[in-house]
Amino acid sequence: MTKADLVENVTARIARTAGPTISKKDCARVVDAFLDAIKEALQEQKNIEVRGFGTFKIRQRKTRMARNPRTGSPVEVSARPVPVFKPSTELRAMVAGIEAHLLDDDGDDDLHDS
Repeated sequence: MTKADLVENVTARIARTAGPTISKKDCARVVDAFLDAIKEALQEQKNIEVRGFGTFKIRQRKTRMARNPRTGSPVEVSARPVPVFKPSTELRAMVAGIEAHLLDDDGDDDLHDS
């Protein structure tokens, strides 16, 4: 799904529930503003929690050794902050097609193939 598809989908959902009260152009501004707010918060090293959806966080990656794919020589990759997303239990359950209470804390489902 592209951002344009997201704008189209959100506009259609608003039109179904509240009538045609928002244009696609205004909806695109709202989506852009939402995404910009998330980017700015992450840039400021802040976490964003959207209940029922998930949490956007900044995690610190450690320094590590990697290899230059062209030459094969070792290269040190410095420590740096990286954005991560942790989905909520409800979102993980919805994607898995199971009820939320069947998921454990690790994100794996309790249903095992027997």
